[in-house]
Amino acid sequence: RGDYLGKTVQVVPHITDAIQEWVMLQAKVPVDNDQKVPQLCIIELGGTIGDIESMPFVEAFRQFQFKAKRENFCNIHVSLVPQPKSTGEQKTKPTQKSVRQLRGLGLSPDLIVCRSSKPIEKPVKEKISMFCHVDPEQVIFVHDLSSTYRVPLLLEQQGVVEYIYERLELPIEKRPKIILADWKEMADRYERLLETCSIALVGKYTKLSDSYASVIKALEHAAIAINRKLHLMYIDSTDLETNTEDQNAVKYHTAWQQLCKADGILVPSGFNIRGTEGKIQAISWARKMKKPFLGVCLGMQLAVVEFARNQLGWKDANSTEFDSSTSHPVIIDMPEHGLGDTGGTMRLGKRRTLFKDKNSILRKLYNNATFVEERHRHRCEVNPDLIHQFEKEGLKFVGHDIEGNRMEIFELEGNWKLLSYGCRIHSL
Repeated sequence: RGDYLGKTVQVVPHITDAIQEWVMLQAKVPVDNDQKVPQLCIIELGGTIGDIESMPFVEAFRQFQFKAKRENFCNIHVSLVPQPKSTGEQKTKPTQKSVRQLRGLGLSPDLIVCRSSKPIEKPVKEKISMFCHVDPEQVIFVHDLSSTYRVPLLLEQQGVVEYIYERLELPIEKRPKIILADWKEMADRYERLLETCSIALVGKYTKLSDSYASVIKALEHAAIAINRKLHLMYIDSTDLETNTEDQNAVKYHTAWQQLCKADGILVPSGFNIRGTEGKIQAISWARKMKKPFLGVCLGMQLAVVEFARNQLGWKDANSTEFDSSTSHPVIIDMPEHGLGDTGGTMRLGKRRTLFKDKNSILRKLYNNATFVEERHRHRCEVNPDLIHQFEKEGLKFVGHDIEGNRMEIFELEGNWKLLSYGCRIHSL
């Protein structure tokens, strides 16, 4: 667009300036309903110091610390303190080296947070303090705990809240102990939970739990809210398909045994055709057995496909993403994008969904709100020409976009109290 007026675009200053502008923009985004500008913004710079991928960001923050002024900028460096089993000695060299590299790039840590498997001894703390040129109070240890909910309590015990409060001269009332008292009660309650709730997560990327990190955290939080301990079972959707039964019967039957034991079934988002038939099988079983079910994005689309095949009798019903020649395209590409055009064509970001049914269960979970604004990430939609046929058979679309054309939430009617629904909404 000619924004740089013919200049050669360079890492410095163009990319680094863009990073700083983005930080300043995000720092002003309200996070509460009061629409006030936040007083504190936390930016995580991932990776390892020295990695080429993070160098533009390190340079951007080196410059940014002077623009923001010292009283508005606090650098917290996280480092691993390994402890080899052969000796049991906690090694400080990795931390010393990373801090030295960080300083060489123009950033000095205000706090050094040391991760370790076991609590770190006082001499180790003093050694890191001496060789990294910081006060002992600026060396914080976070060892493995019984749950991540214990981490804020451990940080508060070591004076992190007090340090940040004074370091940034925050103009707020100090209330950490009052706030953390409720947090401690929640952490204690989490560890006392005995009754479990088992959820089968049926997906394609189950070998790496981080693939569904946001979904998993959402399930954990929901379990705590109802005083249950989450038992999450990862099921590879391809293991539920008949091809697997022919090739590896043990894997096939093990997957189905896990599915049958679950209290509820969740089918998350995904891409391409691999494993979709296994997901449809899981959805079909959940519907027939009246098991609580949630389909997110692709999970919702496949639930619509399953319903069309088994309740409407359209045996070849499918998404045009997987079968462009199907005679019953129940899921289609959004009309604003060309068929098969998959590059940069997603409907992405926060969107408003309007509830059209005042008796919707999901609406009640949102405190009877008339609309919700949540994150979306998709390029396909339920075929609007077929909506009335689905609703006639009991698949009710209770949420749609602001134009009323794009169906975004469905609930399945039935004579049982358990819930089966799908949505476009992605957890963050």
